[in-house]
Amino acid sequence: MNAPYTLTARPFLRVARAAGLTALLLGGSLAPARAQGVVSPAQDLFNRVNQLIQNEYGGLSGVDRAALTREYQTRLDNVCAPAPDTCAEAKAYPVVEAELTALGDEHSFFQTPEDYRDFRASVTGGNRLQFGVKLGALDGQNRVVTEVVPGSAAEEAGLRRGDVLLTIDGKAYTYENLRAAREKGQTITLGAERLGQPLALTITARESSTVDLPRLSFVPASTGQAAVIRIPTFLSGGGVAQRVHDLVGQAQARGASGVIVDLRGNTGGSLAECDSSVSAFVPNLTRLARSADGNARTVVSRGTRLEDGRLAGSVRNPNLWSGPMAVLVDEGSASCSEFFAFEIQYARRGPVLGEQTAGVGNTATRVFPVGEGALQLTILNYAKPDGTPYPVSVTPDVVREQNEATTRELTRGVDSLLSAGVDALSGAPTLGLNPFGRP
Repeated sequence: MNAPYTLTARPFLRVARAAGLTALLLGGSLAPARAQGVVSPAQDLFNRVNQLIQNEYGGLSGVDRAALTREYQTRLDNVCAPAPDTCAEAKAYPVVEAELTALGDEHSFFQTPEDYRDFRASVTGGNRLQFGVKLGALDGQNRVVTEVVPGSAAEEAGLRRGDVLLTIDGKAYTYENLRAAREKGQTITLGAERLGQPLALTITARESSTVDLPRLSFVPASTGQAAVIRIPTFLSGGGVAQRVHDLVGQAQARGASGVIVDLRGNTGGSLAECDSSVSAFVPNLTRLARSADGNARTVVSRGTRLEDGRLAGSVRNPNLWSGPMAVLVDEGSASCSEFFAFEIQYARRGPVLGEQTAGVGNTATRVFPVGEGALQLTILNYAKPDGTPYPVSVTPDVVREQNEATTRELTRGVDSLLSAGVDALSGAPTLGLNPFGRP
């Protein structure tokens, strides 16, 4: 792949690290950086990681990277002292993880083999063992269904957004037990509550596709119906931007009075997919990618993406929404979704509503396979042509905290932020008759 990918932030859930929730390129295999003589698997992995840190890092950390390598080499020597020539690769994992933490760049971290396998499945749209459900916190547990992936085991079991999980096989619900059942592929009976009414559902995790493409729904608005385009991720092995343009076309055909783009919980993915998706709402955008080797210019218009004048991707039958729009974000909106929201704000295209976003919206990261795992490393930072840097996080135009109270509202069938988005459409700007500035 030639286009930068954006992955999400490390401080979130471990799954964010595993599923590619930051900004990046997938790297190819890396030639070993071996020291003279016998090198243990642990030392070999450490050498490779530090070669990348020294030669490829393009982030904003001011840490002395050479000194960092020397310090953590000493730590690895201590860990491997009992068997310096045969020290297992896994012995280096905690050392490398600590070193990346000390680098002071939340976008850069080490993926264990398990994390890397899950990440690759998410990026390529491959399969993994899953229920296909996303949960929000209530009463100290992740127990409220916030999203059901179409075609998943959760959808087939009958779970719906807003359901509250109460028991597993007759015992009090805990997220840890639900996760354990998923990892074992175990059939369980969930005791749940829907709009105050009890129900029981049987579900079994299964190997299924990680593809989770954008989807379209409609909600009542002051004039007609507003289209809601939910973009859960910019990963899914491609096809996100094409789907967004197709859904915009469907919204236009239905005569939608406005469009709300829902990026809540979207932890990122492909920057190329994000850029081409934005172009369904913004006529043109330009960005500079800054690295140690100089600047590269990205221009996106009508679903077509140019990198320094070279074609880097396009969509079929592009559409442009010219009516009012709004964007919904929360603290789980990271990386690519932050880029999306910022481009909408920068173009003054429509209001962004919700919470301050995750805080990984100004860099791109590349994933380099290293040993059995991988290194995610910041390689670029971004600015507009006038020098305006991309923000670390996006501050909404309309701030609405999303907390346990709003999650509880969801269990009663109320999505207050979506309602605020619908209300915001009445004052949102529209594009003129000549959005591309041509006679």
